[in-house]
Amino acid sequence: MQIGLHGAVAPGLFAGLMGCACAQSNVMLYGIIDDSLSYASKTLNPSTGRDAGHQIAMIDGQSFGSRFGMTGVENLGGGVEVSFKLESGINIANGSTGNSNGNLFGRQAWLQVGGNFGSLTAGLQFSPFVMALIESDARSASDFGSLAPIYVDSVITTGLFNSNAITYSSPTFAGLQGSVMIAVGGEAGNFQAARQYSGSLTYDRNGVFANAAFYSGNAGDAITSAPASSTVAFTGRTIGVGYTFGNLTFRAVFVNFKITGSFDSRVYGGGVSYAATPALTLDAGAWLTRDGNDSINHSILVATGARYLLSKRTMLYTQFGYVNNSGKMNTGLSNDGPLYEPSGGAFGANVGITHSF
Repeated sequence: MQIGLHGAVAPGLFAGLMGCACAQSNVMLYGIIDDSLSYASKTLNPSTGRDAGHQIAMIDGQSFGSRFGMTGVENLGGGVEVSFKLESGINIANGSTGNSNGNLFGRQAWLQVGGNFGSLTAGLQFSPFVMALIESDARSASDFGSLAPIYVDSVITTGLFNSNAITYSSPTFAGLQGSVMIAVGGEAGNFQAARQYSGSLTYDRNGVFANAAFYSGNAGDAITSAPASSTVAFTGRTIGVGYTFGNLTFRAVFVNFKITGSFDSRVYGGGVSYAATPALTLDAGAWLTRDGNDSINHSILVATGARYLLSKRTMLYTQFGYVNNSGKMNTGLSNDGPLYEPSGGAFGANVGITHSF
């Protein structure tokens, strides 16, 4: 849901001095404002690892995460287009940077060439692994009560915001589409530092959905150009299936996050969404996480929610979630807080509003 501001892209300095005939481009400003009032029965004290008490707070992005950006496209002819995107995460509760890796355009910053051959994208971007998880999640990877907080709890933003990345995505053939990505760390003399690989294959046709994806990433250090939070060393594997029948959509997924020096998390999830009316969508899901290194470490997260469209651009939502952690597992309820929870059970709920422009 974007409203475009159309006009010519300003030419560069030298082109402006010399003069040129430049093709017209479409540039659009867009964004999402997502604000909520949230309650959590428990929060984790990072110093003691114990319960810090309940929390009532205004929290940004409990559904989609607030952001703003600009995107543009130029038609070069012959079915070939050049496009770009610059996107920044924001925290609507206090106006700070959020929902990104901390940079000005920390969510996405890329240039793409696309056509009948597919697309080639270079810059800061989401990995095929992350995109596969979003597509196979029963609650569309809501920032609260979904696969999303399990992901961020496990590996922070690694694989989500990939610096120095190049991705090729194929066209769709008979419902099949594939993507491959490589991200280089940029450290002289050390190709392995912050190096990341990812790939995915998706089938989506006639209501039948299936995908599989992998991720392999190395740790970085202070002299690489990728932020440390997006270079946690881990390997990821996932396979998802689904089916849409009328207004009902079912999803099931398996994910493995094998984290160097930490958990070997194996996540089994599934759920359903139902478009009750054109304006009202209901969904529910459950995710069991087990540590392959020690079965004592496990958690169960269940959540449900409702989204109601007041208009094409404004939506009300409410969500309820429960998580129970055993052993050293610390699965949280939300990307934006509480991301981690202590042992035992914890309940959370929120009510919020989003506006897209």
